[in-house]
Amino acid sequence: MRETVFRVLSPTAILGYGFPEESFEKGLWKRPDLIAVDAGSTDPGPYYLGAGKTFTSRSAVKRDLELILAAAMERSVPFIIGTAGGCGAREHVEWTESIVREIAGQEGYAFRMGIIHADVSKEDVLEALRRQRVRPLPPAPEITPEEVEKSVRIVAQMGAEPVLHALEMGCRVILCGRCYDPIPFAAPAIQRGFDRGLAVHMGKILECAAIAATPGSGCDCVMGTLYSDSFELESLNEQRQFTCVSTAAHTLYEKSDPYALPGPGGSLDLKETRFEALDGGRVRVSGTRFIPADPYTLKLEGVKRRGYRSISIGGIRDPILISQIDPVLEAVTKQVRKDLSFTGILLFHRYGKNGVMGPMEPEKDRVSHELGLVMEVIAPDQEEANTVCSYLRSTLLHFSYPGRISTAGNLALLYSPSDISCGEVYEFNIYHLMEVDDPECLFPISLCEVSP
Repeated sequence: MRETVFRVLSPTAILGYGFPEESFEKGLWKRPDLIAVDAGSTDPGPYYLGAGKTFTSRSAVKRDLELILAAAMERSVPFIIGTAGGCGAREHVEWTESIVREIAGQEGYAFRMGIIHADVSKEDVLEALRRQRVRPLPPAPEITPEEVEKSVRIVAQMGAEPVLHALEMGCRVILCGRCYDPIPFAAPAIQRGFDRGLAVHMGKILECAAIAATPGSGCDCVMGTLYSDSFELESLNEQRQFTCVSTAAHTLYEKSDPYALPGPGGSLDLKETRFEALDGGRVRVSGTRFIPADPYTLKLEGVKRRGYRSISIGGIRDPILISQIDPVLEAVTKQVRKDLSFTGILLFHRYGKNGVMGPMEPEKDRVSHELGLVMEVIAPDQEEANTVCSYLRSTLLHFSYPGRISTAGNLALLYSPSDISCGEVYEFNIYHLMEVDDPECLFPISLCEVSP
């Protein structure tokens, strides 16, 4: 052990979500050894990976990066970005790189930057599939070669090893493609000899920044301090604090097993994890262990194009129609399919009835006084989606049903024009684990000497 303490400043839950400068300055005053930030997630769905676009704005990301890069350069602190650009494919990484270079040129910064791509070729996945080295993550089904061929983009979630390599190459700024969320926060600590289980667990909390504090926020700063036998979490805004409950709850966040957290190369064993409240709204965590896995597996994320979407949004307040909305919508669907010979996707999202949980909604007998209805059509091309959506909306608007009194229309349409073209639709078709012999084999590192 070369170090006795390692401090990590996490400015925000996702790069581009913003953070108060006062909180950030307080964190810098505590002299962090690393500034790291997560920049992506699968939470916004498959569209952004498929389209190669970001779900954060360029101006917001640039604002955050201007503050972080200034601090990292002034204090010679390494700065690591995980899942750059939102999804971590090449387009997203290059988008982030362009902003970093723009700021460096404006401010006169010079540094070595490591860029770690996470794109996976169809050929690599097909070869692994032939060797029976790919398995689904439930509830994903077994994957077929045909599904792999349909994929538009595939990325793999890198572990610590590529980031450790970039650090060994002297990189002061590291842009990661798709990355296991805790890794940007944990890898430098692992490099310095700290316990891997504690480092990764602390990274799991820090990647969401103040979301794990009380009251939670996705746009505020926190500090993690790692010791040989534990780590501590501290909010950098006096309006928030960490509690044992908030920290334990976030440890359970996005997990199917309360005692194990799997990731690239192994799992966190949380059976002996302890949470201890400290003064000043801090929490100490201890007892977490890292259990290596054999074989080493990486999570693949891939998407395919499903078609093109159009929607129309309306409201219903007629109690007679609300009382029989399901059979009415079923009848409208049958008529539209028959009249247009349409075989694509027709969906009704009934907000006020089961718009959030759909068939899993437990409150099946509760009746709302009004419904919000989103009518959705997915077709092979945008023109057909627009045509079918228009016909679907007009059919429902004037559809007759038992007990109907008003003949002016069944819907209060929210917008004019009432139909909205939404563009391409993607869906995840690869959400699988792939066995690899080398944890770095899918993640090439490019070194760049950035200068004004």
